[in-house]
Amino acid sequence: MILRDFHVHTRFSDGKNTPEEMVLAALEKGMTAIGFSDHSYTFFDENYCVPRDRIVEYRDTVRRLKEKYKDRIDVFCGIEQDLFSWESTAEYDYVIGSVHYLQVGERYIPVDESPETLRWAVETYFSGDPYALAETYYAQAAGVAEKTGADLIGHFDLPMKFNQKTRLLDENHPRYRAAWQAAADRLLNSKAAFEWNTGAMSRGYRSVPYPSPEIQAYLRSHGGILIPSSDSHRADTLCYGFELFALQ
Repeated sequence: MILRDFHVHTRFSDGKNTPEEMVLAALEKGMTAIGFSDHSYTFFDENYCVPRDRIVEYRDTVRRLKEKYKDRIDVFCGIEQDLFSWESTAEYDYVIGSVHYLQVGERYIPVDESPETLRWAVETYFSGDPYALAETYYAQAAGVAEKTGADLIGHFDLPMKFNQKTRLLDENHPRYRAAWQAAADRLLNSKAAFEWNTGAMSRGYRSVPYPSPEIQAYLRSHGGILIPSSDSHRADTLCYGFELFALQ
C-alpha cells in the first residue's frame, strides 16, 4: 500500500487539524511522507484559503515540522494553487494546480460548495444548460498547469463532485466528453501529473475517485501519470482508499 500523501489540508485553510496533528497521525499510520498543500489565497473568497497575513507562518510551521520529524517521516511544504490566485509559488516544494471556481464576468462561483450552488449557477448564468457550465469549467481548467506551474493537477473533474447523487448532467453526453477531453489534451502536454483523488469518497459524495474511471483510462492511454492523494481535511482520512489504487 502507498503510504505517501501529498494533498493534505490543515487549520491554516479549511482543514480540521493542525499541521503537527496531521504529522502525528501520519506516523501512527506508518506513512513515509506527508505533503501539506493548504489552499492559496484568493482575494474574492477568503473562506477556504490561507489568509494572506498567515502565509509566511504556514510555511515556517511546516518547515519546523520537517526538521523536528526528519528522522521519522519526510515532510514537504506545498500549496494548492487555485487558477484564480495571484500569489507566488516560488517558496514551495511543489504545487497542486486546481480550479475551484467558475469565472463568469466578475463573479467567481465555487463548483464544489454545494449542489444548490451549482444548480443556481446553471440557471442564472447558463440558461439552464449544465453542459455549457461544464464547457466553461473545462475551458478554464485547460490552462491551470500553465498558469500555476503545477506539478500535479488537482481533482480534474471537480464539478462532478455531487453528480453521482444529483445527476446534474449525463457524464456520457458527447458535449461533456468533448469538453473534458479538450482540457485533458492540453494538460497532457504539460509536465504535470494528475491526481487520483479520494477526497469526495471520504466525504460520501462519490464512490469513485476524481477523475472518473473513463477519464483515468483516457489519461493513462495518452501517457498521463496518476498519483494517489486523499485531499485530506482531517487526520483520520490520510491515505484514504489508497489500497484501491493498486487495483487500477
